[in-house]
Amino acid sequence: MLTAGEQAYILENAYVPEHCLSLITCVSGSEPFLVDDFFVCLKNSWVILIGYPLDDRFTTKRLETVVAKIRKKFRPDFISLVAPELPPSLASTCQESETDVYYTLQTQKPVIRSALKRNLKMARQNLRVESSPHMQEAHRELMQEFIERARPTERVKRLLFKMPEFVAGADKAFVLNAWDSEDNLCAFYVVDVEALPFSNYIIGCHSKKNYILGASDLLLFELINVSLEYDKHYIHLGLGVNAGVRRFKEKWGGVPTRRYAMCELVLKKPSIFEAISSLRKFS
Repeated sequence: MLTAGEQAYILENAYVPEHCLSLITCVSGSEPFLVDDFFVCLKNSWVILIGYPLDDRFTTKRLETVVAKIRKKFRPDFISLVAPELPPSLASTCQESETDVYYTLQTQKPVIRSALKRNLKMARQNLRVESSPHMQEAHRELMQEFIERARPTERVKRLLFKMPEFVAGADKAFVLNAWDSEDNLCAFYVVDVEALPFSNYIIGCHSKKNYILGASDLLLFELINVSLEYDKHYIHLGLGVNAGVRRFKEKWGGVPTRRYAMCELVLKKPSIFEAISSLRKFS
């Protein structure tokens, strides 16, 4: 468990979204720890390791050392790991992996080009934006619409449907909503401002059924203003994900700033009974 001083230390030195304590513990239902300057969470036999040391001095050797220490201390069956780079020594136990880059946006004086200005003008004429500490049935309906249309990964779906609980329970989280004149929810952003240096755009959706041009642009513009109010130096926009997402972030001036690698380490070999049970699922 973390002391109050350790919690403050993590939030003061945070530089990736996964350093946001409330977000990670809510989504995973885990207990937080600090191990050799790495933020770690534990739930039963599952460990989440944020492989970005809080002093921002990463090496693969240092990551290997903390993985070994965690295995000895907690004896987990699984480790969910994110880090700038994965050492080859972990490859043999890595069941699932992914690489990407984090995008960030400076909050001071963003360059808004003519096409963006037109989108914002149109959106302001057709939408009202509000900040709310809770999510409604309209958000669940829009999340379901997004899932049916975009077919995101299971990881993204789990994150998305955890958002109502997270927003309601976290002191520094809220949702930015864009409503049309008939009170249809056209888009929303879930935002967390717990980390001291940055505001964290966690996830968002826009509607095709109730589509308004520039809805997402208007929410990002509002996020910049909110971030300035909270004295944040920059906004974490999340990962690149795909070409469309990258284009949206880049047109606002978002830039790739850090490498991201994810790995699910499976440390426990299944017993013969577990293996047979697993085979039966596919028979």
